[in-house]
Amino acid sequence: MKQSKRTAEHYQWGDACDGWHLVKEGELSVIQERMPPGTSEVRHYHEKSRQFFYILSGTAVLEVEGEEIVLFPQEGMEVPPGAVHQIHNRSDGDVELLVISQPKAQGDRVIVEEKEPSAS
Repeated sequence: MKQSKRTAEHYQWGDACDGWHLVKEGELSVIQERMPPGTSEVRHYHEKSRQFFYILSGTAVLEVEGEEIVLFPQEGMEVPPGAVHQIHNRSDGDVELLVISQPKAQGDRVIVEEKEPSAS
C-alpha cells in the first residue's frame, strides 16, 4: 500500500517532535520523524532492535556509545542492539529523518538514566 506522511499514523514525542509510522509491523518499523531545532531523544538502547537512522533534510548529531557523529542529508548510520544512543538536533532548522528498526523498536527501549553531577 502507498504510504506518506499525509496518510500514515502520526504521533508526537519529546518536546514537539513528530513521527509518522510508514511501516509498523512486528519484524520491521519505518518511521519518518521531524525534530525541531534544539530537540533530542532520551539516551537509551534497545535489547533486540537494530536501527538505521537516515537524514532526509537538516543536520543531526547521533551519539552512539559516547561518540558523536554528525549526519548530513543523504547520510545514515546503523545502531546495533545494546548500543546506547541518542539523536540531537543542535541546528537552527528542522531535521527530517527515517528511523528503520528490525524488529520494531516499540516496547524494546531501555532508558539510560542521566548521571547527576556529584556535589563536592
